[in-house]
Amino acid sequence: MELKTRQMKRKKINILVGLTAVLMVSSTLSCKKVDDFGTLNTDPNAATVPVTGALFTSVLGSMHALAFGPAAPANTPSLNADVAGLYCQYYSETQYTDVSIFTKETPNWDDYFAANVFAQPTPNQYTQNGMLFDLQTIIKANTDPKTKASVVAYGSNANQIAVARILKAYIFSVITDLYGDMPYFNTLAGDNGVVAFSKQKDIYTDLFKELNEAVAQFDGGANIQGDIFLNGDVASWKKFANSIHALLALHLSKVDPTTGKAEFAKALAGGLADKDMVMTYPGGNFFNPIYRYYDITKRFDYAVSQTMTDWLSAHSDPRGQANVYATSSVGFPFGLARNAAVAFANNNTNYAKVMAGQSESSTASFPILGAGEMLLARAEAAQRGWTAEDPVALYAQGIRAAWDLWTPKGSDAASQAEAANFGNTQYTAYMANPDITLSSGDPLTKICQQEWVTHYPNGVRGWTLWRRTGVPALVGGPAAVTAGKAIPRRFGYGPNEYSTNSANVAPVATQYTVAGDADSQLAHMWWDAP
Repeated sequence: MELKTRQMKRKKINILVGLTAVLMVSSTLSCKKVDDFGTLNTDPNAATVPVTGALFTSVLGSMHALAFGPAAPANTPSLNADVAGLYCQYYSETQYTDVSIFTKETPNWDDYFAANVFAQPTPNQYTQNGMLFDLQTIIKANTDPKTKASVVAYGSNANQIAVARILKAYIFSVITDLYGDMPYFNTLAGDNGVVAFSKQKDIYTDLFKELNEAVAQFDGGANIQGDIFLNGDVASWKKFANSIHALLALHLSKVDPTTGKAEFAKALAGGLADKDMVMTYPGGNFFNPIYRYYDITKRFDYAVSQTMTDWLSAHSDPRGQANVYATSSVGFPFGLARNAAVAFANNNTNYAKVMAGQSESSTASFPILGAGEMLLARAEAAQRGWTAEDPVALYAQGIRAAWDLWTPKGSDAASQAEAANFGNTQYTAYMANPDITLSSGDPLTKICQQEWVTHYPNGVRGWTLWRRTGVPALVGGPAAVTAGKAIPRRFGYGPNEYSTNSANVAPVATQYTVAGDADSQLAHMWWDAP
């Protein structure tokens, strides 16, 4: 699947409100098939059977929100990955700059597993919606004797459970990497949001277990239906799970390298992603997030940061060409006050929009996990002495694979010209650059720098890398309001948590106290050991 093609902006597509994926149908236990997402059987003795294939499509269609948050459509999650992308300076805000100047962020996490909190008829009751509840519904339907025989129409019970467990682990890992300690065990038990918090260390231990068990659970039966990400391919799902496992293991490089090394070895032995895993959008309700952001919502609050565009330009990195990482090389200065940001935008109308900006195709694919990311992760692990692999070779392969992901594939002259700049001659010259080659300087720092460049546009991964390695050497912008212009290291807990789960959140918040500020955004979480 081509990640990038130079295409004219397509005609705006009308959005249907709501997703078919949340449909539930009633079916008797003798029913063998639900046709076209089902017809309603009004038998009062029937068991309610979820259309698990449609639930998979709904969850997978929102996966980009774990990387690029502001593109979420109406009635689907907005997961604040854009904030992480600002903190690691992939992006800059163009007018409303509160996040960029580090005003404390306390976003609610309701969209992950509790979409709404409402007062009537039951005070503080959570509706059981959101990505995690959808995945829990899939697991329950494939486990419950009353429904498991019916939902095999959407894949074997074991395979559906395995994929749902992998996705749950991935989503929970993103939440804990944003906040630190959080409700985890028993979170999806229908408890109106009142759940004890779990230590991040314990969450990570369970995430590793879940990913290991999920990979082992695939049974060779029918592939899952509704998979718009990996088309139900079991081998690819195993590699995706192992890759997330490996990335999580690297997060322990500061706090517990012994465990990190052991977990990375397990993931590596199981096989990591060796091809780019991209989301292909079929249209309908499912659009490329960049297209959705610029062409449907018509928002222009985010640009590519000057931090990124300047680095790409200074190193003749072809990902800095127009419509690859950004629409232009005119990066937007990071951390400006509102008036200064508006002035810059007005005086530089060609500032860098994300990827192809308004020219992005509605069905263009979006990177979820790149082969280059995993090769560079292996290079880092090898450089740390966690494996016996060759870090120099993996580093070179990782950069080449990252370039391949973004090489334009269009047949038009402009795409062909851009693609030529990703050629072997350019690659050889790039690898010989003193700032790039591992033959001089600190190899680990250079590997991590390339990881930061390559994780783009996934802001959560970029921010996590910076927090655990200090690479790149980022500094706050001129209007930063934090002491010493310090970059935030976590999100504060959201107001809904304090209103619905106050007895549990209050004591946890105090452990994140900095300069008298409880629940501080400048506090270090467990794996981000000072």
